[in-house]
Amino acid sequence: MSIVTMAEAQANVGPRSSAEVIHCINPATGASLGEVPVATPEDVRATVERARKAQAAWGRTSFATRRAVLRHLLDVVIERMDDICKAVVEDSGKTFENALLGEVMPVCNKIRWVMKNGEKHLKPEKMPSGMLLHKKGRIEYHPLGVVACIVPWNYPFQNIFGSFVAPLMAGNAVVIKASEAVAWSTLFFQSIIDEALTRAGQPTDLVRIVNGFGETGAALVRARVQKILFIGSVGNGRRIIEGSAEHLTPVVMELGGKDPMIICDDADLMHAVHSALGGCFINLGQNCIASERILVMDGIYDRFVKEFGARATALRQGVPKAPGTVDVGAINTRQQMRVIDDLVTDALAHGAKALTGGRIPDGPGQFYPPTVLVDVTPEMRIAREEVFGPVALIMRVKDDAEAIRVANGIDFGLHSSVFTKDKARAERIAAALEAGATCLNDFGLCYLNQDLPFGGVKYSGYGRMNGRDGLRAYTNAKAVLSDRLPFAIPPKLYPVGPKDYDKARHTIRLMFARGLGPKFGALMGLMR
Repeated sequence: MSIVTMAEAQANVGPRSSAEVIHCINPATGASLGEVPVATPEDVRATVERARKAQAAWGRTSFATRRAVLRHLLDVVIERMDDICKAVVEDSGKTFENALLGEVMPVCNKIRWVMKNGEKHLKPEKMPSGMLLHKKGRIEYHPLGVVACIVPWNYPFQNIFGSFVAPLMAGNAVVIKASEAVAWSTLFFQSIIDEALTRAGQPTDLVRIVNGFGETGAALVRARVQKILFIGSVGNGRRIIEGSAEHLTPVVMELGGKDPMIICDDADLMHAVHSALGGCFINLGQNCIASERILVMDGIYDRFVKEFGARATALRQGVPKAPGTVDVGAINTRQQMRVIDDLVTDALAHGAKALTGGRIPDGPGQFYPPTVLVDVTPEMRIAREEVFGPVALIMRVKDDAEAIRVANGIDFGLHSSVFTKDKARAERIAAALEAGATCLNDFGLCYLNQDLPFGGVKYSGYGRMNGRDGLRAYTNAKAVLSDRLPFAIPPKLYPVGPKDYDKARHTIRLMFARGLGPKFGALMGLMR
């Protein structure tokens, strides 16, 4: 199948009352892709209200019905994967390989996991009743209502689909504010969602994408949704929190990263080199779990720099015209090009050296070359601020203690990696790292394991995506106590009697005091 035309896609994106449009370009070529209408605040509120009406029935559906919807969604994604990759490549500038393995595959993996495990983690859970022996306890996981997802541009397809699958399985409707930088492809992605929902006999208002700039996102935050998922920068995260406070809307925050990759002196050299190449240059470093700091110990440092630098220099960059033509593509936005260039220029001015790359090349397209910086120190801005680009910072450390100190010495704590052949050493270092996840002798695989929660600490955010915790984050965990016995024990609290206080004192001692003596004394007191 071919990608739907812009006119066909726009015919199904909902209200378009705004005269304002988003001008979309291919960042690798600069060619115009077309224009996408901006959703006004009124459009956003109307979309949320339609989603709320659709959710009223969806929230009462069975888990079997929800699995069927996700099965249709997975079917359509598999049928259209080549078209999805083409749309991603043209809208974001990334390679076909990264679009397929970095976007389509993780989405398929997540849908399959949620289909298999959603009911297990969302059905009512029996709980002990504690001291209330005449009662039975359980937790029920009820849908919240409408969930808002505000997602960035670095993974146009995955950020959208990976965000709505869990809340949809939990019985919610979802409204997504996609980044204006990749608005063109969202029209096609909406058509895929619509096709899956229609096949399953469900209203398309259950999952809607709204396009626009800051005003559109602010309207969604304030539209009395029941939960917000935000993926993006720390600065924008603060603005989301400010807006969410208006209706006390809870928020899951997945913010920036500055992930350390610690390479011990006993690590497998080539395994570490290739893992670092992936950690730094997958999606051209436009990745929240990019290995932005490679901390290499003295004993292996020179060999690592030689092998890593040679391979980074050989990476092919250019317009991804077809699969297999280039290794890395373009930077998605001009603003990010400026951020990368500013940080690299500052680092070079303060003593860092570029083994390769280090400046914006002449010519068309938004290309920043794969860059390797050595002699980077922890005090430099580039070692503390998120680059979000193809820049490998190789930092020399002398031992485990220094590696841990440098790794933890910044405000971010999303992901981390440790490379060593010594299992006990790996575990010791991993336990000391301040991060939401640590992967031993590999890069980034914690995210692919959908049984594990994903999220960060410190400025990298709070709340969790993925896994059981990620599913339950979109529910109201409701505590219920029911009767165990066919008769009730009346709670005669009033009127207060003259001996009620002493009865309570003896009861507390009987239940909670240490040793048989105090417990026996309390029992005697109750008998009196």
